Amino acid sequence: MQKQMTVTSAAEYDRVLYGHMTPEMVVSYLQGNQLPPRTFSGVLRQMYPGSDLQMRLVDFFVSLMPEGNAQSVVKKIKNWLTDKNLPANREDLFRIAFALGFSEAQLDYLLSMCTDYGIQYRDGKDAVFAWFLRNGRSYQEAKTFFESLPAAPGMNLIQDANHSHLTRELQGEFLLVQTMKELRQCYLKNLHSFGSMHLRAYYYFDKFLSLLIHPAPSWIDVAEPYYSLETVMRTYLSLQMPSGKKRENYSLIQKLIKQNWPNATSLKNIRSQKEDVPRKLLLLLYIITEDTSVVQGQVAERLDGELTMQERIEEHWWTLNAMLGDCGMALLDPRNVNDWLILYAIGAAGEEASMSERLEQVIALMYENV
Repeated sequence: MQKQMTVTSAAEYDRVLYGHMTPEMVVSYLQGNQLPPRTFSGVLRQMYPGSDLQMRLVDFFVSLMPEGNAQSVVKKIKNWLTDKNLPANREDLFRIAFALGFSEAQLDYLLSMCTDYGIQYRDGKDAVFAWFLRNGRSYQEAKTFFESLPAAPGMNLIQDANHSHLTRELQGEFLLVQTMKELRQCYLKNLHSFGSMHLRAYYYFDKFLSLLIHPAPSWIDVAEPYYSLETVMRTYLSLQMPSGKKRENYSLIQKLIKQNWPNATSLKNIRSQKEDVPRKLLLLLYIITEDTSVVQGQVAERLDGELTMQERIEEHWWTLNAMLGDCGMALLDPRNVNDWLILYAIGAAGEEASMSERLEQVIALMYENV
């Protein structure tokens, strides 16, 4: 189990994995709002405990737009600090980090919490602004410097995803930069490697999806058809989640679980590189395929049946976190309702049901009356 968990998170980890909860108990627990969520405002106040948090953010944001509407800025920041909504705009999260003097690691955590992905070093803007933050320089300096650089061509280089950790390589290069002159040289050197899509996430997505599109093992001489993305969605990924966008009668928990649930259109867009790979989709694909070799690069030495329940749970916990970390995503958080359900599926799965079946049972009960 991850050593950095708080007492509350560790308690939820034990509850969800070792509490022997039935799907009915899970729905009752979640719908009863008993899961202590990790809120954006709570995380922000923990990182910056000063009493002037709101004032400092307002002053900073207003200073960036002196001719703007100060009232709208105040309202936006007040909404963040009361958890009415999250700053989904990555630019706003960078501004928050500069305003409060956060470290690069703190910025990375906030980005992961709100947008699925942490600092993306294949994005030239992320890399440059992270360098200025790391070196104690101002947001305005970073903005001025970045505006003096040529735009990246936007190449995604998906063909390289199977063979390299390009993002990690770029991160290593930018971490060695000491001066603004070196920063400019590093940026220009890697200009044609920058791209908006996340290579490692696409790599895992493609591997998992291939298992579902053509599920027959290669050693069986059967003419198994290739499934369409519509069939994959209907057969594997729907898990009895209601379709459509109507959410008027949903509880908060129901909205959070359904939010960003994949559909056939999103699968097509992701596969054709029009959209990035969402964190939720990767977790669902892992649960549905139950194939740890996609992450480990080889078949595990011991089959799940040869492990104790605790060993099996721990193996999946570490494997999932290895994948998420490799993609620059936030690690599993037992206080996140979607992660909580993924952990439940791992812990509850056994001889009587697969991981996806246990998750499907919960979803069917969660939405049976809507």
